[in-house]
Amino acid sequence: MTILSHDKSSKTNIDHWQERVDLAASFRWTARLGLHEAVANHFSLAISDEGCRFLMNPNQMHFSRIRASDLLELDANDKQTLNLPDAPDPTAWGLHGSVHRRCPHARCVMHTHSIFATVLASLADSSLPPIDQNTATFYNRYVIDQNFGGLAFEDEGERCAAALSDPAIKTMIMGNHGVLVIGNSVAETFNRLYYFERAAETYIRALQTGAKLRILSDAIAEKTARELENYPDQAERHLAELKLILDSEGSDYAL
Repeated sequence: MTILSHDKSSKTNIDHWQERVDLAASFRWTARLGLHEAVANHFSLAISDEGCRFLMNPNQMHFSRIRASDLLELDANDKQTLNLPDAPDPTAWGLHGSVHRRCPHARCVMHTHSIFATVLASLADSSLPPIDQNTATFYNRYVIDQNFGGLAFEDEGERCAAALSDPAIKTMIMGNHGVLVIGNSVAETFNRLYYFERAAETYIRALQTGAKLRILSDAIAEKTARELENYPDQAERHLAELKLILDSEGSDYAL
């Protein structure tokens, strides 16, 4: 494992700088939206071709303070990782290390206990019916983990990672736990995390009315999901705009 040591006032000696900046921005905005769980959730990003080397947030550092230079660089195949100085959180290592080892298509991995996603994950039926555009985004594109086994130490992480072997499945509703999303980039993955929480909120609030739901047909739900998947540059523009807002506010996320 490599845990970087460097002068944080300079970015010239830090590899994968743009990836670090994007990931740091996603932490900051996740905190702003209240989707994080104190210091307990984690995002990671693969930086090697096979996906086993990855960036991840430091152990129990609040999302609202994370900077590009703070991110750890880890090797999912290094069995001594948790014994080294500045080791990552053990549950983060168990879950994200397992996903990066098993699923090379999961370039970016984001796991949160956001409120509405977790409410959905706590229902006996945690499925997300297509009742609007946002919920239709995830039509036939998620898996429900119904076998929560406690904190995501390595055995639990391996079990969860095995459920993400199909590259078409990019969202895991973690029963009794939260949500995990994957993608090809920070922008794509953060966009998915954002819209899943919005979709879960719409569904939970619709259930709270007690009224009968108007559910889209399978054909329209699939059509909508495909149209959104192919919508040009939406995820990239979303993250770019968030970074512009942070920059305009004088945020130090990109240091």
